[in-house]
Amino acid sequence: MPTTLSDRAARTGALTGALAGLLVALPAFVEIFTGETAATGFFLALSPAFSLPLLAALHRRQSAVTGHFGETAYVVNLIGIGLFGGAAFASNLVLFYFDDAAVERALTGPTVPALIGSAAVFAVGCALFGAAMLRARVYPRLPSWAYATVFPLFAFLTALPDSALTSALHIVVGATLTCLASALWRSTRTAMPRAGTLAGHAGRN
Repeated sequence: MPTTLSDRAARTGALTGALAGLLVALPAFVEIFTGETAATGFFLALSPAFSLPLLAALHRRQSAVTGHFGETAYVVNLIGIGLFGGAAFASNLVLFYFDDAAVERALTGPTVPALIGSAAVFAVGCALFGAAMLRARVYPRLPSWAYATVFPLFAFLTALPDSALTSALHIVVGATLTCLASALWRSTRTAMPRAGTLAGHAGRN
């Protein structure tokens, strides 16, 4: 049976999600002019952790209408954020302070395949969860499409050298998280349909 989401939990997820979005978008905007810095990397490294309550709240708010597919998408996306967030933390707060030779020595053995695998799981999870949001039609279409398409690209393109493209991707990701957080906050005033109600409505059409 789908779990319910209290308004307090939804608002908490919305607040942390908005913070996650700002922690991605604002440092990326600054980096357009300054390049990567220790300060911007610090905030970018923290963002994935604050996105987790948002993901949980988004899923629980729509779980009554997404069924088993939504559950699978949520679990894969949750694992992907955990893996990708760990990679982002290491890149921005550890490898950033190493010289190039030290970074090359660190990226040996299973490290690179593990990083690629983390990005792959994150990309698949985002594509699946974005598809679940599009099917549920609980949240706005534009950020749902962005979650399903831009986030998977973001997983791999952020490995490229810093450029206007990577900064723009960060800004789009941050804006998407903020839009979903805003929609989640507004949804606390709206009763969500039950699975049986949705099925009955579909059957009458």
